[in-house]
Amino acid sequence: MKRIFFLLAFSIFFGCKVQDKKSMLPSENEFVWEGANIYFLLTDRFTNGDTSNDLNFDRTKTPGKLRGFEGGDLKGITQKIKEGYFTKLGINAIWMTPIVEQIHDATDEGSGVSYGFHGYWAKDWTAIDPNFGTKDELKELVETAHKNGIRILLDAVINHTGPVTEKDPVWPSDWVRTSPKCSFDSYQNTVSCTLVENLPDIKTDTNASVDLPPYLIEKWKNEGRLDQEMAELDAFFKKTGYPRAPRFYIMKWLADYITEFGIDGYRVDTVKHTEEHVWQEFRQVCDAAFAEYKKNNPDKVLDSNGFYLVGEVYNYAISHGKSFDFGDRKVNYFDESFNSLINFEIKWNVKQLSAKQVFQKYDSLLNSELKNYGILNYMTSHDDGQPFDKEREVPYKTATMLLLTPGTSQVYYGDESARNLVVEGAIGDANLRSFMNWDDINKNPDTKKILTHWQKLGQFRANHPAVGAGKHQIISEENGLIFSRIYKNDVVIIGIDLLESDIKIDVSSVFKEGDKLKEVYSNQEITVKNGKVSFVSEFPIVLLEKM
Repeated sequence: MKRIFFLLAFSIFFGCKVQDKKSMLPSENEFVWEGANIYFLLTDRFTNGDTSNDLNFDRTKTPGKLRGFEGGDLKGITQKIKEGYFTKLGINAIWMTPIVEQIHDATDEGSGVSYGFHGYWAKDWTAIDPNFGTKDELKELVETAHKNGIRILLDAVINHTGPVTEKDPVWPSDWVRTSPKCSFDSYQNTVSCTLVENLPDIKTDTNASVDLPPYLIEKWKNEGRLDQEMAELDAFFKKTGYPRAPRFYIMKWLADYITEFGIDGYRVDTVKHTEEHVWQEFRQVCDAAFAEYKKNNPDKVLDSNGFYLVGEVYNYAISHGKSFDFGDRKVNYFDESFNSLINFEIKWNVKQLSAKQVFQKYDSLLNSELKNYGILNYMTSHDDGQPFDKEREVPYKTATMLLLTPGTSQVYYGDESARNLVVEGAIGDANLRSFMNWDDINKNPDTKKILTHWQKLGQFRANHPAVGAGKHQIISEENGLIFSRIYKNDVVIIGIDLLESDIKIDVSSVFKEGDKLKEVYSNQEITVKNGKVSFVSEFPIVLLEKM
């Protein structure tokens, strides 16, 4: 039977189980960041686990559409981990937007009155914003995630403070610059400037010692923790020998989340807007903090992986290799700094190239110029106004190409449920930041079918580091694209865009005669005979693993 329409095949027989219980447990395979499946969510927009923390600091101004706090919090994320939502989706790491205390007031950047619901407008790096939760709730979240085989990434901002408002004074002039505004036409005009009006830029280029902002000292005093915070800073600077320059204060504060809570990594914001040596320093601080955490908590160590740093160098593409070009200067952000950079290119590759071309390109680059490093692929994000599928017309293809392309994958919250990215009344990036569409998942049969597809691919990816980190090899193009991925002892065969329901695949290049295989997508067990597998499937995707 010929498959004429790709989506038609997915509408058939979606009542089957996603996976058996055993396969939904954390995989026994080695976890490698290069093949991880990371879920990125806005802390405020995912799940409201505690309505009592929805209003703080008298944040009562009427915001623009989707520009105020909506109630999402740490407790809600923990609830979803406990329910198994992430495990069923094949997620083995969660990246949350910043959770530090945000400016108390709102400001208008030209698109409506906005509060710091997104987390990128820090007021106090040492405190968790009460709208997001408490330190005890963060501790429970991390511990719950780790018990379920899920790593936690927080989001680090060193480049800027939050905007200045009537309630949020500007930081001292030896801490920040308030002009000029970046023109982005050179290295200098991208680094030593403010990203937008009224977003003070941390002076990361200075080694001069600075005193703490008076308002911060007063705040800590009123909260009864001034002596503790000052003692910790004294100990940090004595131990490291760093000058009391602005960037090192912030690094110390961010490192505390590693030593206190055992987070596994940071996604680092606005990397190219800060001198590259800052990230080499941040790497050293994070590594030291992670080593300290492991030493103090040997029973909580997940594996031998080091601390993970993934950087947002806006518009970095895998085609750039290790260097980002400012026009007048090229900078390598990988060496001695980042494990990985966010790849802004994949959405264009998938639009312009065949699946075969995408897979071969990424396999080639990751095994040559970028060997021993990684890239983080995404189709949708919180500040990219040109997502791969803005109208959510091809959610199945989005999943297939994101989750099967070599490299680390980043699922943006709601990708798996086709959450709307065009919201009436919303302006700019607010369209990308609506609340998670749980009602659609619970009530809409079409959404459930889409979610099932993401779950099947996600679980397979999570169970097999070979999918994202393995060597890619084409087996056949006769009736669709069939290929193998191999990472150490982990071996899989994958087929996509298959044209026939009677499937015959030569698996002799990776599997042995008599091997018992499982075809995960249609949930069948198959035996290798004469170097081949033969079976019938109603789906245009094959996911083969050894049992």
